[in-house]
Amino acid sequence: MKKIHLHEFVETYTGLVGFGFDRETDENTVRYYLQKFSDDTLMEKLIGRLTDEELSGIFFMISKILKNHLSESEYHSLFLKDDEQENNAD
Repeated sequence: MKKIHLHEFVETYTGLVGFGFDRETDENTVRYYLQKFSDDTLMEKLIGRLTDEELSGIFFMISKILKNHLSESEYHSLFLKDDEQENNAD
């Protein structure tokens, strides 16, 4: 099965990881943190330790951001990877 999710940024980023310096550094830091946070090994250890409130907070925050900033087609192609799934089914 072809992999459809990428986490290249965290593997190649060599800049400052810190928040509050400037917009570019803040954006890079959030990208870096999110990619590190979603690592399968970390999630395996962390997910069961989260409270119900933490789980729902993460879910609803991400859902709200996606809804506020992506069109329906972007949501399907970029987040759900529907286009990729359809192409892999051929």
